[in-house]
Amino acid sequence: MTSNSPFRLGRRTVLAATVASLGCALTRPLQAAQPAAGAAFDPALLDRAIKRAAGLDQIHALVIGRNGEVVSAEAFRGPAVNRAVNVKSVSKTIAASLAGIAIDRGVLRSVDVTLVEAAPGLVPAGVDPRVRRITLADLLTMQAGLEPTSGLGYGRWINSRNWVADALRRPFVTEPGARMLYSTGSYHLLGAALSSASGRSLLALAREWLGEPLGIEVPSWTRDPQGFYLGGNNMALSPLDLFRFGELWRQGGLWNGRRVISAAWVEASWVPRTRSPFSGDDYGYGWFLAEAKGHRIAYARGYGGQMLYLVPGLGLTVVVTSDPGRPARSDGHVGLLNALLTDAIIPAAEMA
Repeated sequence: MTSNSPFRLGRRTVLAATVASLGCALTRPLQAAQPAAGAAFDPALLDRAIKRAAGLDQIHALVIGRNGEVVSAEAFRGPAVNRAVNVKSVSKTIAASLAGIAIDRGVLRSVDVTLVEAAPGLVPAGVDPRVRRITLADLLTMQAGLEPTSGLGYGRWINSRNWVADALRRPFVTEPGARMLYSTGSYHLLGAALSSASGRSLLALAREWLGEPLGIEVPSWTRDPQGFYLGGNNMALSPLDLFRFGELWRQGGLWNGRRVISAAWVEASWVPRTRSPFSGDDYGYGWFLAEAKGHRIAYARGYGGQMLYLVPGLGLTVVVTSDPGRPARSDGHVGLLNALLTDAIIPAAEMA
């Protein structure tokens, strides 16, 4: 497969060693890192990067931080950086974080548990027997094998009377675990399973497990006809709050010295497990994974160009919000954002 991503500069990682507690394969995981103290950037190069960003007419806001310190936070257009905005499919990364915390807390046993084991009441009668083989790992990596609910199928799916049942009754395109089929339905199933297993709504879990320790606001968002919060879309966070979420991950699951997500889950999430059929970038548990200029990168991506970039080796966390009503393909607006990071922001950090 030919990659459309400007990130992909190195060979794709091959999976190997096993972490038994999570039941997942690991090799060369992207490590959370804390470089030398300070938030240094080359001032001229940073100013040039910000001006370059301002010239991209789809961008709304840009937040750049290093080693936990915000050095630039600017709304070029649209809402202010402290106002909650729809982060679209960045919601998937947040839902994956909640799944990891649920495993950490024993609410879910492991990623190897099947959907029917985790939440037997979700699976309707008469579905293809292969549905019983779908694991939480398959949902986290969007490798359930079912016909996707994203793209052209999204409208029909959200207009159905039961989003969970509709997603599970779709025909199989491939076998469970075979390859990535980008589908918001997979993450909605994950969120519904987490709600069923915990007896609490995804909103309540997000507020308690992430909002409270990070000191961020998590507004209510879309629910399906059965009351399950949408697991893979339409969450809202301010750019500054999304920066805090990114910092939590960059620091290996710690926030102000408090353990919020286990180091094991962070490590497991940043291991390549499949590959995006669109960008060609690797995908772990809720994170896209790539390389640029010799630096390993994890990023979350939402429709329109809602982006959260982590470059742990440089201590970088970068948030971009964009016009949510305009498409942003890997060879379009998102490609320009990737190039902004690679060609402008990273050099500003490297040259400090």
